[in-house]
Amino acid sequence: MEQPVETDTAASEIADSEIAAIRRSAETTVRRTAEHPWSLADVDWSAVRPERLTDDDHSIVRFVTYVEDHIPAFLSFNLSAFPTTGDITTTTYHRNREYARFLFAWANDEEKHASALSRYQLVPEIADEATLAEDLAEVGRKPFAMPYEDPLEAFLYLFMQEKATQLFYQHYRQVVQEPVLRQLLHFMSRDEARHFAFYSRLIEESLGRVGPRTLDRARDVLATFRMPLDGVYDGYWRIALKVVDRVGHDHTEAYYALDKLVRRFVDTLGTREADDFGHFLRTVQRMP
Repeated sequence: MEQPVETDTAASEIADSEIAAIRRSAETTVRRTAEHPWSLADVDWSAVRPERLTDDDHSIVRFVTYVEDHIPAFLSFNLSAFPTTGDITTTTYHRNREYARFLFAWANDEEKHASALSRYQLVPEIADEATLAEDLAEVGRKPFAMPYEDPLEAFLYLFMQEKATQLFYQHYRQVVQEPVLRQLLHFMSRDEARHFAFYSRLIEESLGRVGPRTLDRARDVLATFRMPLDGVYDGYWRIALKVVDRVGHDHTEAYYALDKLVRRFVDTLGTREADDFGHFLRTVQRMP
């Protein structure tokens, strides 16, 4: 997602209702974060039971740590794609400034996930500290980008990415046997649900305001959707297949959340439009 060039026409498309929706959603996210706090100090690290981890668990924990630890690249990209300085309009500033309130809360959560998973690896000796730091640097310095210039497409992508991550943590918690990892997965799943809810409210606002145009953008995103480290992390698909085998989850489960949301706006979109989109969504899910 390259930074869009602002014009009077582009700025006029940022509705007051969109800015208000981002403001309300950010405030809700920040409030709910405060209502459900957790920290690394809440974890009894001495209770880790390494013997209850499988080799696949080791691989999956290492991989998830790479994903969560990529937060500096994720945050840098988002702040660049939604700037609050430079040659932007006042309306664009207001939208991006409200979005930044969420981004700071989101980044704090993801940094906590990265720190918890990194520390977790050291206790059962999944990795030693020096090797872990080197491996995280190797992946972490690689840039992140999304191929979407329309902010709505970015929000749709993040809607599905956050839902996919939440579902993965939920499913993984159901099969993993190690108690401290189960606790961390519970904390992280709850955080990801809060992030997903933020984007869900933004998509709801767009469906209510512009209707079918939202579905056009969703089709574009679904046709090109890839999880964040796909193409960044060497061996991504090898780990992804382990996740499917061990956890019984793949990211296309998140697509059902979008279909469910669209169905709530049938009166605005029209039954045929919603049905056509549902058919398209299921077709994309079946694609390899």
